[in-house]
Amino acid sequence: MIEVSDHTLTEQGLDARGSDPARVLVLACGALAREILALFKINKWDHMDLTCLPAKWHMTPDLITDGVEDVVRKHRGDYDQIFVAYADCGTGGLLEAKCAELGVEMIAGPHCYSFFEGNDVFAATAEDEITAFYLTDFLVSVFDSFFWKPMGLDRHPELLEMYFGNYEKVVYQAQTENAELTAKARDCAARMGLRFERRFTGYGDLQTALAGIPAAR
Repeated sequence: MIEVSDHTLTEQGLDARGSDPARVLVLACGALAREILALFKINKWDHMDLTCLPAKWHMTPDLITDGVEDVVRKHRGDYDQIFVAYADCGTGGLLEAKCAELGVEMIAGPHCYSFFEGNDVFAATAEDEITAFYLTDFLVSVFDSFFWKPMGLDRHPELLEMYFGNYEKVVYQAQTENAELTAKARDCAARMGLRFERRFTGYGDLQTALAGIPAAR
């Protein structure tokens, strides 16, 4: 489990709380940590803590359901509520079923690209964008370490067509107005040989979902 700073659960911090535990634990994908912490700060959500599972599980969704269950079972006695900041994320409905079994809520939608765009908007355009490769602020910032190098493209550029030949464009869903990230996203698209489109989505349904969690009594 990845622990991140500021409004974040750590094993030491949890032990130190004693009889005064935080009321809501947000359990999220590590790829959302920066955005969720930003929302905590912007909205002054001081009734929430955050803990994250590894962002690299984005590439191995079969690990997500068991990971979520382990954290929920470990910490449910320490919080009034646990909210799972994952959508389906490639689990084929298994995460939704497990959350229902555990009695915890999760974000609606197939994946983070959908809830950043807004699930209703994404559903309406999904068929027209089947050849789009999506990037978020986080994925732009880790593009080389998350995609380029693990795929071997830094050593074998001839693999580019095999990996991305069926895509037509990169859609950068920007959560923030950041010229440096935009330039990097544009460069990612150029390296992949794809058209580039930037959409400012903000935090989309992620913000709506977290805003709907009430402060516990």
